[in-house]
Amino acid sequence: MGMKKSMKCGFIFVVALIFACSLILAGSPALAETKVVKIGNILPLSGPSASVGIQGKYARELATEMINNAGGIKSLGGAKLENIYVDSKSDPTVGVSAAERLINNNKVNILSGCWNSAVTYPATQVAERYKVPFIVPVSVRNTITERGFKYTFRIAAKDAWWARDQFKFLKDMEKKTGVALKTVAFVYENGDWGVGMAEQWAPLAKEHGYEIVLNEPYPSTASDLTPVVLKIKRAKPDILLLTSNAADAILLTNTMAAMRVKVKAVIGTGGGHADPMFRQNCGKNAEYMFDVVEWEADLSKPGIPEVNAEFKKRHGFGLAGESVDAFASVFVIADALERAASTDPEKIREALSKTHLNSGPGMIVSYDAVEFDGTGQNINAGIVMVQYRMIDGKLERVSVWPMSAARAGYEAVFPMPQK
Repeated sequence: MGMKKSMKCGFIFVVALIFACSLILAGSPALAETKVVKIGNILPLSGPSASVGIQGKYARELATEMINNAGGIKSLGGAKLENIYVDSKSDPTVGVSAAERLINNNKVNILSGCWNSAVTYPATQVAERYKVPFIVPVSVRNTITERGFKYTFRIAAKDAWWARDQFKFLKDMEKKTGVALKTVAFVYENGDWGVGMAEQWAPLAKEHGYEIVLNEPYPSTASDLTPVVLKIKRAKPDILLLTSNAADAILLTNTMAAMRVKVKAVIGTGGGHADPMFRQNCGKNAEYMFDVVEWEADLSKPGIPEVNAEFKKRHGFGLAGESVDAFASVFVIADALERAASTDPEKIREALSKTHLNSGPGMIVSYDAVEFDGTGQNINAGIVMVQYRMIDGKLERVSVWPMSAARAGYEAVFPMPQK
């Protein structure tokens, strides 16, 4: 009987001790903080944009690993970042459903994505409704950050800036070489991104005195772009501006080479033209084409060679401009979390609005800092013009403009040599 009483007293003591400990833990903010911060990533992991979506995923994983291995979020007791990925399939409806599911089911603290502007636009509306911060690494549609939203933050330049600098480059080349440019053709995928770029190009072409001889949208899923290339050939533009995803960029370039299309300048707009698969599948057919991007591996910035080498070791190809933005975005998130010292969405949003990240391993971007204006747009996002060049038998992307960003010993070959 005495033994039973002793056991009963011991049990009561243990229960009391557990209850007391739970009260202490609940009352201690440092100990009660979560040890994991969930980031919900909505990316095109299948469909026409899968290649860039997968590259963005790889870049996020490398950045996350670097941050977690360095001790995680120290102000949150070393909390680790955890990525949850959902395939948008480049479909806006799927992207909206993904955002709802990540917020309500997965209980993510932050959202990121979606590469396709057509998906990012409605997905950020979901985040705004739920008051969950949404980081946009690369979607360029102007209006993503022009709706008065408080929870959307874009790292990349918006499409107006890309279009602006494409035309600035052309005028610089005219001035430098004395080559007259009179006509321009717009050829672009028929999603929000392509249509948005064409809308930016049209007034700029008029402003700079160029005649628009072709304005041609096409579906990215097309398996034959011969009719589009025939239109380009008949229009005989001096300048061809392109906005393409990977598969269609490859198909267009190889078809233009086969049909011997001759123009003075072909300029891509990142996306498919920045994709490593483009280089592998076009080879010499892409020689002397231009592409406008935010970043290139030959820029002289600390950390680029090391990070790019590690990425290439893991995946067999290097970083591209848009995967670098995805890489940097994770460090932007980590910086905000560190300063917020909380997973409360409002505190994270406030920290993001005060971001001024200008150093550290994430800053391998071409610009000097990530700093958001009142609309959520990174005011420092910059543009670099690259040209595809054959060097030692290999097709490389060479930075050629502005001259301050050009690879040492190189300048633009303009106009394109006629083959």
